[in-house]
Order: sequence, then structure tokens, then C-alpha cells
Amino acid sequence: MSRPLVFAHRGASAYAIENSLDAFQLALELQSDGLELDIQMTKDQIPVVVHDYNLRRLTGKNALVSDLTLKELKSLKVGKLFIRRFRGPAILTFEEFLSWHSRTKVPLNIELKESFIENSNALKTTVERCMEIPYIHFSSFHLDLLKNVKRLAPNIETAFIATKLLNWDELDQLPYIDTIHANKTWYYKERYLDACFRHHKKCRFYNIHGNEKYITSPHKNVIGWITDYPEIVRAAQRKV
Repeated sequence: MSRPLVFAHRGASAYAIENSLDAFQLALELQSDGLELDIQMTKDQIPVVVHDYNLRRLTGKNALVSDLTLKELKSLKVGKLFIRRFRGPAILTFEEFLSWHSRTKVPLNIELKESFIENSNALKTTVERCMEIPYIHFSSFHLDLLKNVKRLAPNIETAFIATKLLNWDELDQLPYIDTIHANKTWYYKERYLDACFRHHKKCRFYNIHGNEKYITSPHKNVIGWITDYPEIVRAAQRKV
């Protein structure tokens, strides 16, 4: 069996500003197999690469992404207070990210965030933009978003991010879900892994640090690790 691929969470976010080009470029230098990123939708329906719906943590501005136009969003800087005041980057548009990504072709894990829920036209446009990109999957905490992704693009992989409400014994009731993404702390257990196997769902686990014993002997259903520390996880894999 081939080893699980290592996805850098928001890029190499342990060492660079999350979801920035610096973080994505560094992730590749640290031998990540793929990149995980988050996309939200602006007021004028432009997808942007940012995790939080409220921008206070990242920019200091108490505002929702969907309440700002792209022009307003681009006027903000990202990072800790000192960094954003003097040299913080602007938030990337998804198109800017894809332009950079076209030179790398690495696999992508694109997490669809809550600002897409009431925005079906924007979701359609975003999915259609990604149809020709190889090695891509969409993940989300929101089942309805993933159901619509699968309707729009049956060949694109969909991954549901597990919550405590997920009934692992009824995964067969989610035919539009290909893969389960789950927090390793709560869900890397035989019960959940075997449930995925029985219902023909693959697994990726996040919050991986690289010191987990099972990295060197993963369950047969695990196809990926999502981590802030890609170089440590890759080093652990090479020990096998």
C-alpha cells in the first residue's frame, strides 16, 4: 500500500502566516505532498483564501468576510498585531492562489467554509473553476455544501469533516461523501476506522504532529495526514 499523503494545514502554518503564499511555498520546501486551504466568500461573491468567518483574529477588524467587498478586504493586513501593522500580507483571492498553484500541480484539500452555505451560485462557479484541476478534493463541516459539490462535479472527491453528531454506523446514508476527515485525538480509534472500512469511506486525520505511533503503520483506510508540521510527519514516514 502506498503511504498516506501529507497535507500542510493552511500551508506550513506553524512557521508562516496561515493561508499565505509564504506558508504554501514553505510547505512545498518542507516536502508536503499536498496543501490544505480554506475559502470564504466576500460580499461581492469573490472566493478568498481565509479560515475565519469573523476577521478579528487575523486582521484585528471585527467584521464578517461576507459583509466586506473584495476591495475592503484587500485593504486589511493579516498576522499578529506587529506583523500586520508593518509587513503583513493581504488576504489572497482564490484565483490568485490558483495562479500560483498552476506552477506546482500539488494535490489540494479545499475546505468550503460557512459563507458558501447561502450562496449556491458562488459555489457553482467555484466548483466549475476547479473541474480541470487534477488531484483536488473539497472538504467541509457542512453536508449540504458537499452534496451540492457532488451534484455539480460527480468525479471530484468530497470529504466530510466529522463532528460529534456524525453517526458512524450510518455512513452508507451519505452516498455523496467519499472520505471522512477527523481529528486524530477523538477519532483515530478502531471503532471509527472500521466503520469507514465497512461503508467504503477512506479517511484523513488532522491535528497530526508527527510523533503518533500509527504514522508508521496506518490503518488500511487512511489515505492522508493533515498537519502544521509536514517535515516532521514526512521524517516519521521515512523511518519505516
